[in-house]
Amino acid sequence: MSAPPRSGGLEGVVAAETVLSHVDGERGILLVRGCPLDELVARHGYEGAVALLWDGFAGSGLTRDSVRRDLASGRQRAFAGLDGWLATASHLPLSEGVRICLAALPDDSTPATIAGALPVGIAALVRVHQGAAPIEPDPALATAADFLRMLHGAAVEPRLAQALETYITVVIDNGLGASTFTARVVASTRASLAAAVVGAYCAFTGPLHGGAPGPTLDMLDAIAASGDIDGWLERKLAAGERLMGFGHRVFRVRDPRADLLRAALTQLGPDSGRLAFAAEVERRALAALARAKPGRTLQSNVELNAALLLEAVGVPRDGFTPVFALARVAGWIAHALEQQQTGRMMRPTARYIGPLPAESSAGSGP
Repeated sequence: MSAPPRSGGLEGVVAAETVLSHVDGERGILLVRGCPLDELVARHGYEGAVALLWDGFAGSGLTRDSVRRDLASGRQRAFAGLDGWLATASHLPLSEGVRICLAALPDDSTPATIAGALPVGIAALVRVHQGAAPIEPDPALATAADFLRMLHGAAVEPRLAQALETYITVVIDNGLGASTFTARVVASTRASLAAAVVGAYCAFTGPLHGGAPGPTLDMLDAIAASGDIDGWLERKLAAGERLMGFGHRVFRVRDPRADLLRAALTQLGPDSGRLAFAAEVERRALAALARAKPGRTLQSNVELNAALLLEAVGVPRDGFTPVFALARVAGWIAHALEQQQTGRMMRPTARYIGPLPAESSAGSGP
């Protein structure tokens, strides 16, 4: 007897055991190494979160300060290597150019070298696309502040750096998402850490994963242009289309990351992008979803506030996914290193549902 069909997407399948992050979607909880997300932002920051994730895998006794120094050195190495790939990648769309940046990393690259490549590579590509020269990193700065300095060509206000710091800390890891799973699969074959990160990035760029924040702003643009928030929402829902920034495959209640990003946006001040308009869209969208899908709990996810925050700190829209990857790369690296320690290659089984030889011959003519 054949096995009963399973819903797509590997729902409910446990593919790994990890000490790195835990997601409780029913209760809206995300832990990183046992640390609640709000505490991660308030006490550790991005470099401190990296230290938590990498400790025991990329060294022992890691601290926020030691990781900050290592990532600064990684950025300096990345800047020294720009000539090896930037000319080729500069003719491509930004997301594709970042893929070239990662693919240029040698197999023996250290975790800090890999993580340092993204802020330098993204900033350099954006500036070259704008007709400006890349800016050398400043090792005295933390990742968020230095990235914005390299992006804009000058130091930014501390409140902007702090907002981006909150963002890259909040989205650093989120359990076994598609890109993280990809990193673990590649690492399980004993391929290099650099190869695992390239694979993870490729999975991440899809519009159902890390490619989602940009279309969220496209949605806000379309709603604003329509002049009718409720009418626009009702038409989309009646057509069975998804509202970007609402609902999450894992978080069945409020996404905890969304609240932290909203707080960071609020601290930027009343002029931080389109916050008031987005808040009104969010209020009306939640009401429309409740009417259209009674019995289902659909809340705002990380995408809406992430897009607004990245816009507010001056990241161009085509840079949203690469900057998301700038944060998530630390999680990919941690998961790949943890997977390597198991020594076991991932080799799942597919259930064949195609024709069998007897069925094929029975249906053929003379």
